[in-house]
Order: sequence, then structure tokens, then C-alpha cells
Amino acid sequence: MQTITKYLIIFMLSFSIQIVNAQEPATKEESIEMLVKLKKTIEEEEREALKTKVEAINQRLDKGDITQTEAKRLKKEAAQKHALNIENRIAIIDNKIELLKRNGYVSKEPSEGDDEFIFSIGDKNDGDGFIYFGKRRHNKPRKYDRRTSSDMVLAFGLNNAIIDGENFDDTPYKIGGSRFFEIGWAWKTRVFENSNFLRIKYGYSFQINGLKPKDNMYFTQNGNETMLEEFSSELKKSKLSITNLVFPVHFEFGPSKRIDRDDYFRYTTSNQFKIGIGGYAGFNIGTRQKLKYSVDGDKVKDKMKKSFNATSLVYGLSGYIAFDDTAIYVKYDMSPIFKDQAVKQNNISLGLRFDMD
Repeated sequence: MQTITKYLIIFMLSFSIQIVNAQEPATKEESIEMLVKLKKTIEEEEREALKTKVEAINQRLDKGDITQTEAKRLKKEAAQKHALNIENRIAIIDNKIELLKRNGYVSKEPSEGDDEFIFSIGDKNDGDGFIYFGKRRHNKPRKYDRRTSSDMVLAFGLNNAIIDGENFDDTPYKIGGSRFFEIGWAWKTRVFENSNFLRIKYGYSFQINGLKPKDNMYFTQNGNETMLEEFSSELKKSKLSITNLVFPVHFEFGPSKRIDRDDYFRYTTSNQFKIGIGGYAGFNIGTRQKLKYSVDGDKVKDKMKKSFNATSLVYGLSGYIAFDDTAIYVKYDMSPIFKDQAVKQNNISLGLRFDMD
């Protein structure tokens, strides 16, 4: 469902771009000028496509997948194909130019759609998972070996704290009410040239760690000390949110499937188990407390945005066990929640993570 939703959003965006970029019809002279320029673009496109294919053939030859004779034959066939492509496409442009000169008709698509916005979706099970939207002319041929890919990361779940000298059962924070949320972007790079068993996953994320105190308590800051105190009225909500910008790095390993095609190959971890082990480091970008209560029958909402002595530089360990795009995710802040405190508290989170590649 999440993949379908992502593709639907991209389709709607690309459709909107088409509408926004709609232009008035070109004049006869403008259309001819655009077609003349397009002839040069066609030659550049076909030469670039041929170059990509030759590079792919050379890599297959270097790996021993094909013989020298077969490589020579494939290069010759590719050269002939793209030479004919240039000849045929330019002939079409020349014919359109002659029609415009003779009849004065203005083509609605003088650039054969090269300036129109398109979107295309690669087959994730083909190891590519490629998504593109933009001008048609910028949609480049696939790279033979793409060792790095990227995806959006989304995670959420339960959050709490491990406190020195106290059992986790005695935590002053609500187990179900304290939660975390994380969203970011990650790149994944294959470590070895001929194996995808080990990958490095790195990027950036916004983490929001929430703590909801029990027993009508709330956070107070007294100089360099942050503590819990009982509120004077009955609290309907008490929550401290700490937002961090972090830069995670994970070593991800597990099986994958290799997909071989004539001009490219890919590794895919679709429908495979994978394990990620690593950590993160970053800094605090905001801390605030929300209180909801009533005074003489009137509802009051207080929002206090200040440091609460939250640790400025944060770092920790994290890991996940995943199947396909869904993982069980755990993270632990080795840096304390509050700095310079008599009793050390460390944030810990457990939840679900989705790597939507």
C-alpha cells in the first residue's frame, strides 16, 4: 500500500507540472528553430546511448561474461542501431520542417515531446526501483552497474528512558504514551564489487523523542537541573518532545538477488531478510513541553519552548531486522537526555521502520 501511495503522489506531481508548464502555441519561425535545435539534440542523445551500451559491453567483457568476438559483434550491432536511429529521427524532423515551410502549420509538439514532463517507474523486483519525473530529454539510459541507491526512511513506536539505579519497571514515564517518530533519507552503497551481501546505509534523519510523565508530573528547569514535579492542577496531558537532527550509519547485510539484463544488472533485496547494525550522531534542534489542564472550568494549553537542559550533541546505537521494506527497529542514546544531572537518563526506543525504496 505504501508503495502504491508513493507512486500515486509522484504521478499527481508530474501531472501538475505538465499543467503548470503548458505554453502558448509557437509561431512558424519558432517551431522551425526548435526543430533545427532538436536535430543536434537527437545526435547527442543517440551518441550518449551508444556510449553507455559500449561501456556495458566492455564491463561484461572484463568480467568474462562474453568473449572478445561476441563483444565486437555487440558493439557493431549497437553502432548500426544508433546510426539508423539518428538517420530516421532526423529524417522525421526534416520532413516536419519542410511541411512547416510549405504549409505554415504550427506543430503542437515541435520538439517531439522532448521538453514535456514525464514520469516513469522502474520495476523494483528488477533490482532498480527507479523513479523519474522531469523533461523527457533528461531521462538518461540506465547505468550498467549502479552501486548506490537511495530511499526515504520512516519509523515510529514506543519511547522511554533507562535511569541509573532504577528498574525499567519503575520508569516515571508512561510506557504506551511515550512515543518516538523519525523521518529521513538514506543512501545505500554496495561494499564489494561482485557481492551485495554487505551494504553501508547512511543519511540523515529527524528524530522526535517524546516522554509523558506519570502521576500528574511535569518537567521543570531550575538552573542546570531538570526534574519532575507534581503539577498544581490535574493534568490531562503532559509531554516533553526533544527533536534531534542525526546522521545514521548502518552496516546492512543479508541475501539479495542478482538481475542480469543485456545492458545493465542490479542487485535487489526485495522480499529478503536483512539486518542493520550501526549508530548515529547529531545535535538537538528543539525541545518543548506541552501541558493541558483546566482552571475554573476553562481549558488551558501551555507550550513551553526552552532547552530543559537537553543534551546538545546526541549519539547512540541503533539496529533493525527487516523483511523487504519493513523492520523491527531499536535505538539507544548513549548520550544522556539531560546534561549535568545527578541521575543519568538515556533515551531508548522500539518500533517499526519502513525503508521505502
